[in-house]
Amino acid sequence: MSIFDFAAGSDVASETALCSRKACRAQASWQLLWNNPKIHTPERRKTWLACADHRDWLEDYLQTRGLWKETLPLAGDGGSLEQDI
Repeated sequence: MSIFDFAAGSDVASETALCSRKACRAQASWQLLWNNPKIHTPERRKTWLACADHRDWLEDYLQTRGLWKETLPLAGDGGSLEQDI
């Protein structure tokens, strides 16, 4: 799998979505939406994926830095997905 498999607008099944935590290869079940207000427009949302074990850690990491916006379940319906690492 390459980073191009997660291009905006591509249909990626949740079975292939992996957690964004370093060295974790678990299947993701959450999307953490964030942006850096110093470099992104307010409406821009970047996405990290999280497995159940790392959701809290990744969310806390983003919240501590003032970057976190929203956490949503990862859609299992084949909807579009964008991952920014």
